[in-house]
Amino acid sequence: MGQHIAVYVRVSSKSQDQRSQLNDLEKWIRTQDGDFIFYRDTFSGKTMERPGWNKLVAAMDAGMVSKLVVWRLDRLGRTAKGLTALFDDLIARKIGVFSLRDSLDLSTPSGRLMANVLASVAAYETEVRADRVRAGQQAARDKGKRWGGSKPGRQITVTNEQKSQVLAMRGEKIAVIARTVSLSRPTIYRLLKADR
Repeated sequence: MGQHIAVYVRVSSKSQDQRSQLNDLEKWIRTQDGDFIFYRDTFSGKTMERPGWNKLVAAMDAGMVSKLVVWRLDRLGRTAKGLTALFDDLIARKIGVFSLRDSLDLSTPSGRLMANVLASVAAYETEVRADRVRAGQQAARDKGKRWGGSKPGRQITVTNEQKSQVLAMRGEKIAVIARTVSLSRPTIYRLLKADR
């Protein structure tokens, strides 16, 4: 295949759905000419190391991408530094970028200005969200909330079959034994210590 328009779709977690982006992008594609290839990720925007993005970069390196289309610019990334560097790279490669929701085109000076402003806003939103999460966690800790682990002094009930399996696997990595017998690593350590 020759040059194509790359359509990049990203959500941050598996609990999120790409449908809202896909519906709008597919409607837009029906009004356009050319070949389109979708690149998709379910990955944080805080890093540019994402499987779908890496395939897209490889296609750009091979000179196969004429334009990059996204639903919103923050789908490309959530750090101002990463997005600004990306915009510079795309401009140098002469690859146009179009953001459907932001109505933004990097081929124009005003588009480039707005792209950098939006990159800063995306980074700001990420920092504010992280601050809210930390504040919420601290408030919960202050009220005595705990995460993970079990209550101190609680003993897990271990079947004779599990104990025999643990002892038979002595010498294996603790994590391997724990996965095999469906017990925690501390429980495995306790069983092995008790058998000495």
